[in-house]
Amino acid sequence: MAKLNVVLYEPEIPSNTGNIGRTCVATGTRLHLIEPLGFSLSEKAIRRAGMDYWQDLDFIRYVNWEDFLEKNPNARIYMATTKAKQVYTKATYEPDCYLMFGKESAGIPEEILVNYQNDCIRIPMMGEIRSLNLSNSVAIVLYEALRQNQFDHMKLQGELHRLQWKE
Repeated sequence: MAKLNVVLYEPEIPSNTGNIGRTCVATGTRLHLIEPLGFSLSEKAIRRAGMDYWQDLDFIRYVNWEDFLEKNPNARIYMATTKAKQVYTKATYEPDCYLMFGKESAGIPEEILVNYQNDCIRIPMMGEIRSLNLSNSVAIVLYEALRQNQFDHMKLQGELHRLQWKE
């Protein structure tokens, strides 16, 4: 059974992290947050951001990149970056892999990327656009990884609708 992981390296915008958290809850994906965060995760801040599902989210916080590596020593990490040569659909995602995304303003630092060059992935884009919104990028790559793992732990909505229409 797939138990995918999304890793956010120093996320800065609470609404992006909130949207990603909602996607993780909907897909049974664990969210890893590497500090520093650009916002508070206090109960008041979470409530203000409308993240009423946050209590259902499987997430872990880390004080920094080294803490993440220490606690996940055998993690197979795919790093999303506009600098990658490999398109995200060409990677083969293991059921327990980690999909890592950088902070909104700067992405994943070069000093980290250099150690994962073979596992860097990108989402194709037109022309001069700098990047897609972080929560959109996470959804695109995560759903490809879920598709490759046959959505094995998820109820497929199409199957549910077909059953309801036949009644």
